[in-house]
Amino acid sequence: MVPNTDEPVLLRADHDGVRTLTLNRPARKNAINPALWRQLRDALREAADDPALRALVITGAGGAFCSGADIGTPDEVHPVEKLRRLSDVALALHELTIPTIAKVAGVAVGAGWNLALGCDLVVATPESTFCQIFSKRGLSIDLGGSWLLPKLVGLQQAKRLALLAETIDAGEAQALNLVTWVVGAGEIDEFVDDLAARLAAGPPRALAQTKALLNQGADATLPEALGNESRAQIVNFAGTDAAEAYAAFAEKRTPRFTGGWPPKSTRSE
Repeated sequence: MVPNTDEPVLLRADHDGVRTLTLNRPARKNAINPALWRQLRDALREAADDPALRALVITGAGGAFCSGADIGTPDEVHPVEKLRRLSDVALALHELTIPTIAKVAGVAVGAGWNLALGCDLVVATPESTFCQIFSKRGLSIDLGGSWLLPKLVGLQQAKRLALLAETIDAGEAQALNLVTWVVGAGEIDEFVDDLAARLAAGPPRALAQTKALLNQGADATLPEALGNESRAQIVNFAGTDAAEAYAAFAEKRTPRFTGGWPPKSTRSE
């Protein structure tokens, strides 16, 4: 039987500038099959082109985040094509300029864990568990894990997690800087909603530039980082948000950031 590629394996919901993408294969703990890889890639690319979006949340349905790639689903394409799907998703997530949040309940395994690590912030519950399971499947690490893990935990701990494929809990993941917050299962929805709303209310251009500066700064020299910061700050000063922030401070009110760029005729000469 040919699988139905139109199955809604990825759900999308928008609210006040925040988009939530939900991996929707709960019977397989949201293991990512070919259709879900394609839908996730397309959804991330669409998010990059949507000027109304200010933040993105990725989560899973049915009490799990993601159990990794679905190796049980028949897929006759060449391995190069299979890995291209993964690379497309990893790059599309990394290149998103808006802040991203992984809301992790339950398991995050293999490519599923690296999908979460590809987000800017990770929120988990005490019951969440994490595993770089690849070596137990006779595979090497993928979905950007070889790049992400050493940057987040250092080379030695990255080797430990990847070579031994140990399962760790949310507390240890947080201690290793792989989880940003651990909150109760009954509180995670409200917590992430509030976090996303705070990010969505921020200055979009400045947040995008800060995100890019931090990503680039990990591999830059100090002079390179300072040069990048200077160029970014000039862009911020030329936009409307910096002026709005100063005005709001003077008027003792909450700023209303739009990411606007005033026409030349409105600027002081």
